[in-house]
Amino acid sequence: MPSHYVTPAPGERQRDADRTRAEILEVAQREFARHGYAGARVDDMAALMRTTKRMIYYYFGGKEKLYVAVLEKAYGEVRKLESTIDVQHLAPVEAIRTLAELTFDHHEAHPDFIKLVSIENIHQAEHLRKSEALPNLSGPVAELISQILDAGRAAGDFVAEADAIDVHMMISSFCFFRIANQHTFGALFGRDMTAPEHRERHREMIGEMVVAYLTGAGRRTPGPGAP
Repeated sequence: MPSHYVTPAPGERQRDADRTRAEILEVAQREFARHGYAGARVDDMAALMRTTKRMIYYYFGGKEKLYVAVLEKAYGEVRKLESTIDVQHLAPVEAIRTLAELTFDHHEAHPDFIKLVSIENIHQAEHLRKSEALPNLSGPVAELISQILDAGRAAGDFVAEADAIDVHMMISSFCFFRIANQHTFGALFGRDMTAPEHRERHREMIGEMVVAYLTGAGRRTPGPGAP
């Protein structure tokens, strides 16, 4: 060993390992989103990183485990964003509107997330179900929405007997569809849903839809003679 060689300190080695893992996940996310689980090749990922397939397997153990790690990372980023909502200091109406708008912004800024979720649905969540982190991928958002709903009912703002998962579905479906179906929707109706001139209208729309549902503003008025 050359006399000038210095063995990296444990902390430095850990930082290098963390950086390598992060780089692998970044490249893998792009490749899985572009080619799907079946079409993505670890050899191609290694070439893009100028590393070896063996190195990738050293960190993740195989293609499926790498794919699951990519899914965990993608969902984890959404949960991290949602956790920034200060339920304790926001009025319930503002909190749920903020959640809807943050989801809108995230899905627009992360089209690879939309592709990955679409791909995993094609596989009927076969790989996601193998994730050890799965409980942490769903629990936080349900708990967050439950807190907002409880606060809204206690304040008299929310009158709908809403379920947290249903509200999550309502928000996610609008934000997801806008990105996932932009091409087919555009071909059918001649409108680019992601065009800048529609953005603010759509962003406001999802917030107001959820608020209207929870506050009862969209309820049908009983007709004459109705009990």
